[in-house]
Amino acid sequence: MAWKLNRTVALVGMMGAGKTAVGMALARKLSVPFVDSDAEIEEAANRTIAEIFERDGEAFFREKEAQVISRLLDGSRVILSTGGGAFLAERNREAIAARGVAVWLKADADLLWNRVRHKTNRPLLRTENPYETLSALCTTRAPFYSKAGVIVEAETGMPIEAMAQKVLSALAAHQDILEEIPA
Repeated sequence: MAWKLNRTVALVGMMGAGKTAVGMALARKLSVPFVDSDAEIEEAANRTIAEIFERDGEAFFREKEAQVISRLLDGSRVILSTGGGAFLAERNREAIAARGVAVWLKADADLLWNRVRHKTNRPLLRTENPYETLSALCTTRAPFYSKAGVIVEAETGMPIEAMAQKVLSALAAHQDILEEIPA
């Protein structure tokens, strides 16, 4: 079965939810580009996210993040992976809802912890008790993520391709997002 993507799909959720891995698999299934907003910001700034935060502060980063997300929503239809904090900003939620669709890759703290605990590139988890920090972030951010147009639950042990198929099925249930085309 072949699909035409009518709206950019912005994947939102916590670090470790699978926005990049699932997004890349989903983009392959739909034959559309995959774009990571954090990578776009880093490329434009010629610095890492951590360097931007350190040098210019979070407010500067969030401004650039909103500009990049808006630009990407105005371009061709893509699967867009957003940073974990992007969907917390009302203007990003509104832009995504108006010109795309947000898909929350919902995962509980234990599943996320199993995926991120050995990674060293998670500045928010450089705390005395990183699991507790992650759990608190999940609780704080859930009300924002729940505003996504589509919510797909991650499952422990589910392969990336299966999760991408689960997202595809959820998107197919919305006529304005995907359109079935003759193969």
